[in-house]
Amino acid sequence: MEAKRRDFIKAMGASGAFLTSPLTLFGKSPEEQAKEINKDVYQTKQYTTDVLIAGGGMAGVCAALSAARNGAKVILIQDRSRLGGNASSEIRMHVLGATALRQVWRETGILEELFLTEAVDNQQRCYEMWDFVMYDKVISEKNITLLLDTVLYETEVANNEIKLIRAICSQTEEIYEIKAKYYADCTGDATLGAQAGAEFMRGREAKSLWGESLAVDVADNKSMGNSLLFMSSKHDRPMPYTPPAWAKKFTAKDFVHRKINTFEFGYWWLELGGMVDIIQDGQKIRHELLTILFGVWDYIKNSGNHPESENWALSWVGMIPGKRESRRLVGDYIMKQEDIQSAKLFPDRVSYGGWPLDDHPPEGMSSTDMVPYVSIPLKAPYSIPFRSLYSKNIKNLLMAGRNVSVSHVALSSTRVMATCAMMGQAIGTGMAYCLAQGIKPTVLGNQQNHMSRFQQILLRQDQGMLGVKNKDDKDLARQATVKASSETKDGAAVQVLDGFNRNVMDGKTHQWQAEMKDGEPWLEISWNKPVKFNTIQLTFDTGLHRRLLLTSDNGVYFSQERGPQPETIAAYTIMAGTKQLVQVENNYMRRAEHRLSETVEVQSIRISVQKTHGDALARLFEVRCYLDDVNIS
Repeated sequence: MEAKRRDFIKAMGASGAFLTSPLTLFGKSPEEQAKEINKDVYQTKQYTTDVLIAGGGMAGVCAALSAARNGAKVILIQDRSRLGGNASSEIRMHVLGATALRQVWRETGILEELFLTEAVDNQQRCYEMWDFVMYDKVISEKNITLLLDTVLYETEVANNEIKLIRAICSQTEEIYEIKAKYYADCTGDATLGAQAGAEFMRGREAKSLWGESLAVDVADNKSMGNSLLFMSSKHDRPMPYTPPAWAKKFTAKDFVHRKINTFEFGYWWLELGGMVDIIQDGQKIRHELLTILFGVWDYIKNSGNHPESENWALSWVGMIPGKRESRRLVGDYIMKQEDIQSAKLFPDRVSYGGWPLDDHPPEGMSSTDMVPYVSIPLKAPYSIPFRSLYSKNIKNLLMAGRNVSVSHVALSSTRVMATCAMMGQAIGTGMAYCLAQGIKPTVLGNQQNHMSRFQQILLRQDQGMLGVKNKDDKDLARQATVKASSETKDGAAVQVLDGFNRNVMDGKTHQWQAEMKDGEPWLEISWNKPVKFNTIQLTFDTGLHRRLLLTSDNGVYFSQERGPQPETIAAYTIMAGTKQLVQVENNYMRRAEHRLSETVEVQSIRISVQKTHGDALARLFEVRCYLDDVNIS
């Protein structure tokens, strides 16, 4: 055998295959190659940008999109390979918010855009596809640089301003040094703020501090816990289950306060961690949650109390707990229980919430004799001030998500993801505004002239706010009159110019309505003299009274429409005399902004509706017209 090997090598050498020794095949000896090995594996890469956003959950995604769309250069870093945070396929908590009121307050703006896209593109209700709806939106924005698998680890601060951050990407073996003008902490844990020396709160405040009736008697460092979710599927035969040896054991008495009412998606009350350090003890908490999760499934499958589970088997088990609470950064204003329940309108309101005051005991599943939550329903949505969305002592730091400036009691409502997403849109647009105006966030939050202007920008971009009407001087449609081919009793055409872009529960629909059976109903906007514009914006009805969210829990899925929403106008044209300005065949969005290829000078435009997505009425909330379409200046 050895002789054959030598003959083979000799033959290869004779043929010229090896002109040199294999050890010097590339012209360098092993010794020479060793000298050139770069032992500093992690390479440093430097970035300079307008805005750095740490955290790619719902708040961070909406902050990045809004800042970028308003002209800011954005770097978004996310410590996972997927966007969405608690809503991603890695955790799978559905995005909840003010729809808990069961009224008309589904969140609008960028979150609504994401929801509507997901409902059309992901009718199979696949969590991984929801990840890619967000991914597509983010990478399609030319002003966003997305850095996934990137962990923030260091922050440099001087004169109460963040100067740069350092982050590491293990996938590419790179260290990023990122300098920005404004920084946004959307990490949930306030990691960026804590590193920068921003003032923060943690734990539960005492009743005596702010007079909150729902607060604890004595302040402590306890919090709401983390939850670990699972999914299961039904099969056509019995599916036995053997738990791991380390799974906890449960009996029927452990579920007196906890309902096992579905097998397919469970359960938010698999909660633990509030009695320890929710961040530092994260590894231990995850393992303990796994022991509980598999123990609960063992009880379901093998206790004999749920025989209907015989054909069910686990199809997915989470490995990343969903967090509810950790640090909260302190802003110019701290929201409290009274702000949530009184629903007062802050002068600097930029968002709203509507989830109940929903507090969870820190003991979680370690004390199954306790109720898993105490929920105080709200009667109406409440406003969220901009002063709670930036740091009190770090001048160029903003925040959105569950780490904003709220008390523990107020957090029990503001923490849910739809509310967090709207905060994200507010601070993203806010950073772009501050850049354009050359001001700090505290100036924007405390000077009403800036705030009034800023609120009009947010409203134009469909951010949900309470009691803010369209008073935008740049909107040429406000100078116009309106008429229509037909209208319903509750849907007068003039309502498209009344300043409201949605139902606000004041007894009016605030939309033009016309019967589709009348052919192609039309609405006409006219001016006393010709006007010039290059942008037309329409706001349609997308059924804001319904929930619209991805979930595998059929108990939460009720009354949803997967696909385009039936109330939405699908096909329409916009004409200026005989000139066609816009033609759309398959709209399913709530907000449509049409930027014309050239500026037109006209005295009227006519919007004709060819079809809806099933509704018998053509419905249109608002028409706006702009020249030059400058949003932030």
